[in-house]
Amino acid sequence: MTPTDQDRWSRVKGRLKAEVGEDIFSSWFARMDLEAVEKETARHSVPTRFLKSWIQSHYSDRLLSCWQAEEQTVQRIELTVRTATRPMVRPPLAAEESEPPRAIRVAASGGSGFGGQPPSGTMNDDLGGSPLDSRLTFDTFVVGRSNTLAHAAAKQVAVARRGDSVMFNPLYIHAGVGLGKTHLLHAITWAGNAGGDRKVLYLTVEKFMYGFVSALKSQTAIAFKEAVRGIDVLVIDDLQFLTGKNIQAEFCHTLNALIDAGRQVVIAADRPPTELESLDDRMRSRLAGGLVVEMGPLPEEMRLEILRNRIAAARSHHAGFSLPEPVIAYIAKAVTHNGRDLEGALNRMLAHSKLTGQPVTLEMAEREVRDLVRPQEPRRVKIEDIQRVVARQYNVSRSDLLSSRRTANVVRPRQIAMFLAKTLTLRSLPEIGRRFGGRDHTTVLHAVRKIEGLLGSDTSLAEEIEVLKRQLQE
Repeated sequence: MTPTDQDRWSRVKGRLKAEVGEDIFSSWFARMDLEAVEKETARHSVPTRFLKSWIQSHYSDRLLSCWQAEEQTVQRIELTVRTATRPMVRPPLAAEESEPPRAIRVAASGGSGFGGQPPSGTMNDDLGGSPLDSRLTFDTFVVGRSNTLAHAAAKQVAVARRGDSVMFNPLYIHAGVGLGKTHLLHAITWAGNAGGDRKVLYLTVEKFMYGFVSALKSQTAIAFKEAVRGIDVLVIDDLQFLTGKNIQAEFCHTLNALIDAGRQVVIAADRPPTELESLDDRMRSRLAGGLVVEMGPLPEEMRLEILRNRIAAARSHHAGFSLPEPVIAYIAKAVTHNGRDLEGALNRMLAHSKLTGQPVTLEMAEREVRDLVRPQEPRRVKIEDIQRVVARQYNVSRSDLLSSRRTANVVRPRQIAMFLAKTLTLRSLPEIGRRFGGRDHTTVLHAVRKIEGLLGSDTSLAEEIEVLKRQLQE
């Protein structure tokens, strides 16, 4: 294998990470190695049979399309399991034990819950839930105009008692990264379990998938279903990462069973239900039928309050730590993207103060957080918006773009719309194909390459596409 092949693989991984997201990439592709690129085949290896099977079933087309975007001659992906002489690292969902995890065994013998977390004294741990952060409670949550409704709805769920009528089900909270979704979900779980009369279970969707796969492999699927459906309040985080036809079907059945039984379901994701293209229409409809609440960007006054709260918390562990008011005001004004960036900025100030013994100055703060000062996030473009704007520009209907018509006045606008969907959204080629009348990802890839090839020579087309981009991003 040549250095050039490794360079190509690095670029393919970059494309793949952009398409599937950091979490999914880390779970499934971080341990994949490139062995060789021979003729039309890219040969890869992974450490376990489970990982090989999962990638082949769920991501082979996406991996191939990323390779073809980088190297058109690659027509096939070959996946093998590395030999035992190489380091064997277990992927997050690879349940290869001969017996099921602890709480699955408990459920099979009449208990409730699932997962493999050791008990730590909290109800969520006893039920096999994902770990909770003790700092993420309602007391530490900063309420402002961008999250008032989400906070009030979460509080309503947390203080309800067993037997109370469910006001809205499911409660679906969506927001960008670092705006407080997970904080609210942890707070609901802490407060709900503190009441004592309800079983509240917090799960990341990855943990749900792990539990389901483990149950199938250990033949305890019935116990798994009974355990989850016996929960009073089920709290699911990061639903956008739910993958796999069988797992999605089981989640849908679980959702329906809990709602029909009057149990509360709370879900968080990074986008509204209507934009979760990987889910089927039935599940998206059920999710949208509850209370859907968006948490918006943090305004400056909220960022200032978050910083002051974090500084007060830091003082409990680092006596004497403080920041000058101009530094606090500067960070609140300059670091606008999300709460995690604010915390990162504060950690840098704390490290400087503790490790150097020097006071924190405004000049130092400006230097240390400059990489966190991001440009204003552009408006999120939806595929429906692209189809509508392109159809209007070229005097065709949206149904024409989704149809099988092959006339010239429809084919070119369709290709332009697919190109814009690929360049202006984070949707994968298969997802774009589905949104354009159920087309294959190779059709989308052909359209993207066609328009890219024309842009260099057709100045009129380039101007048209720039006009379309401005309309979509205004």
